[in-house]
Amino acid sequence: MFTKAFLKAVLERAVKTFAQSLIAVGTVGATGILDVNWTGALSAAGLATLLSVLSSVASGAATDGSPSLADEKLAG
Repeated sequence: MFTKAFLKAVLERAVKTFAQSLIAVGTVGATGILDVNWTGALSAAGLATLLSVLSSVASGAATDGSPSLADEKLAG
C-alpha cells in the first residue's frame, strides 16, 4: 500500500486540502490579509490535512492500495 505512487497521491490530496481549507477558513470575515486569524486558519487547515491523510490511508486499506475509494478507471 505505501508505494511511491500511493504516497505521491496522498501528498497531492493533502496539499490540496490544506490550501482549500486555509483559504476557506482564513477568508471568513476578513477584508484584508492583516484581518486573517492566522493561528485559527492554520490550525483548521492542519486538522483538515490530517483528516485527509488518515482518510487516504483508510481508503488504501479498504481498496487495492488506492488512496481513493472511487474507481480510478472511471476518473479518466
